[in-house]
Amino acid sequence: MDLVPALREPLKKVLGPATAKVMAEHLGLHTVGDLLHHYPRRYEERGQLTHLADLPMDEHVTVVAQVADARLHTFASSKAPRGKGQRLEVTITDGHGRLQLVFFGNGVHKPHKELLPGTRAMFAGKVSVFNRRLQLAHPAYELLRGDDDDDPAESVESWAGALIPLYPATAKLESWKIGKAIQTVLPSAQEAVDPLPGSLREGRGLVSLPEALLKIHRPHTKADIEDARARLKWDEAFVLQVALARRRHAETQLPAVPRKPSPDGLLTAFDDRLPFTLTDGQRKVSGEIFDDLATDHPMHRLLQGEVGSGKTMVALRAMLAVVDAGGQAVMLAPTEVLAQQHHRSVVEMMGELAEGGMLGGAEHATKVVLLTGSMGAAARRHALLDLATGEAGIVIGTHALIEDKVQFHDLGLVVVDEQHRFGVEQRDALRGKGKQPPHLLVMTATPIPRTVAMTVFGDLETSVLDQLPAGRSPIASHVVPAADKPHFLARAWERVREEVSNGHQAYVVCPRIGDEDDDPKKGSPKPPEGDAEKRPPLAVLDTAEQLAQGPLQGLRVEVLHGRMQPDDKDAVMRRFAAGETDVLVATTVIEVGVNVPNATAMVIMDADRFGVSQLHQLRGRVGRGSAPGLCLLVTEMPEASAARQRLNAVAGTLDGFELSRIDLEQRREGDVLGQAQSGARTSLRVLAVIEDEEIIAEAREEAAAVVAADPELTGLPGLRTALDALLDDEREQYLEKG
Repeated sequence: MDLVPALREPLKKVLGPATAKVMAEHLGLHTVGDLLHHYPRRYEERGQLTHLADLPMDEHVTVVAQVADARLHTFASSKAPRGKGQRLEVTITDGHGRLQLVFFGNGVHKPHKELLPGTRAMFAGKVSVFNRRLQLAHPAYELLRGDDDDDPAESVESWAGALIPLYPATAKLESWKIGKAIQTVLPSAQEAVDPLPGSLREGRGLVSLPEALLKIHRPHTKADIEDARARLKWDEAFVLQVALARRRHAETQLPAVPRKPSPDGLLTAFDDRLPFTLTDGQRKVSGEIFDDLATDHPMHRLLQGEVGSGKTMVALRAMLAVVDAGGQAVMLAPTEVLAQQHHRSVVEMMGELAEGGMLGGAEHATKVVLLTGSMGAAARRHALLDLATGEAGIVIGTHALIEDKVQFHDLGLVVVDEQHRFGVEQRDALRGKGKQPPHLLVMTATPIPRTVAMTVFGDLETSVLDQLPAGRSPIASHVVPAADKPHFLARAWERVREEVSNGHQAYVVCPRIGDEDDDPKKGSPKPPEGDAEKRPPLAVLDTAEQLAQGPLQGLRVEVLHGRMQPDDKDAVMRRFAAGETDVLVATTVIEVGVNVPNATAMVIMDADRFGVSQLHQLRGRVGRGSAPGLCLLVTEMPEASAARQRLNAVAGTLDGFELSRIDLEQRREGDVLGQAQSGARTSLRVLAVIEDEEIIAEAREEAAAVVAADPELTGLPGLRTALDALLDDEREQYLEKG
């Protein structure tokens, strides 16, 4: 069944081309249905005034307040017709704070007549500071007249009863204009087809969809808003979980070759030569993976674990099991540095077991091949031949593996490292290279709270490694407030020298590269709040030079960043791993998978420019050996800032799951899936992934039951309609794009 025509009606037909253009360009709203799902951010009560004291700087705000005072000033001006200019200053109040409005030139006449003391209105504009006072210059405004007013169309009732909805707005389109547009299309809400099965809705006491849309846009009481939000949260959670459940169901219908390790094969030989015992966590997760590999439909599993919890070891054992069973396994890494690093560490861990077909190779040995985009033609030809003949049991590479030319003899397992860097198309392209769909293992080193995993990776079964291998050392983390206490920064460099004099090595991480082509608008982390944003982020090339000539003079300092030639990057990493470099000044290219046990200290410059999860990820590069690790988070942000609180949270715990919760709670609504969606507009408008854990868990169960009973959803046309809207062409599988 097609979407209801009334809700698919383009806004330009209903509202006119000018308004529709602004809505499309600035708010991503194209149809009547889109506009009905543009919910208010909050509500103002007519009898209650906004807190003007809490207005954020430089943001576009809407406030409801009363005019306390209005004064017209005349001043000398060469630009005005009679040599005299006019400025209208209006003071508004909410009973708690005051705010100045200012109008200039020809713009003063209308507000001078309308904004008389005692008048109440909604005002919208950008908050700025003038003479140390907050002000709105030339704000748009809409008078709030009483109910007994002559013109009821202009009254507050044209937005709502006693509650005025304030919408996410833009400078081009104020909240009340959006409100008026919604009033125009609100009758169409009656035609909204309900995606929730009747039994589910009644069983949970939820209002119908048309009623929810009416109540969220035109509430008469706070209870109306609660009813509407409770219902709309269920819609979002349920439709999303049905999309994921259908994907999971489709996976189980595909055939796959069961891959069982042979009892005395490569895996056993590998385990026998391990110099340490696996942790209980590694054994348990390996068991879950081996059980999946033995089934005749494709494994589809997410392996998430703490930084340094030994995920690579678990993935390698899974790959060896598949090679044992006659198949090939491939590991896809997001960068060449990481692919080379994985290749090196796998070959080291396997020893002669990685020398298949070579003199001195062990009895069960296989070949481990590296394939990256920058390889020379001869090496590449050789690698491709090994893949096609099946000579190479294990292949490690970058997205170069996805190219058409790459053919496998019998692809049995795909391991994707750092899922959030790969889109679902890339994953599927690689899986399409098997004669039958290969098994899939996705690894992520950014621990994700359970609900988020269920929302973003709901089509994957999840395994968690939360135990660190024996011999790992604790990492001490401290915030270094460089602006408040410059001597702390001097002490940080002394600590680096101390680590080096004790035979260890250190990383210094900067947000930017700093070469001439480096455009700060591209790719460098976003400046935070406060004064520190007045300068560009610190750069690797400048910092390395300053350190080598200053506080770290005499130490062997090298740089590493993403724009270096692959061979140069590899050479730098090799020297650092071999202990020939004391300090590596790098960008976040070292964030994932780089393993140098002798590196014990890390100094992160402009740490406030990085996200919580990224800082945790970076910190995991130290303390990988027997000596304790040290991570220093350098910032110029003031103590009271949100950025400092984030850094204090990172310094305060080593628990990645806890940090990812903090990270998500601090981000704005909608960002949670933003990372997984590659820029598609978030479909979560009222559902908060962390707050609404119970709804998501219950929606997942309900969705699984619905899909198991009716995979094609033939009996639920409304649900199919909602799914089509969620997974339209532009947002197809938005759930996992990275």
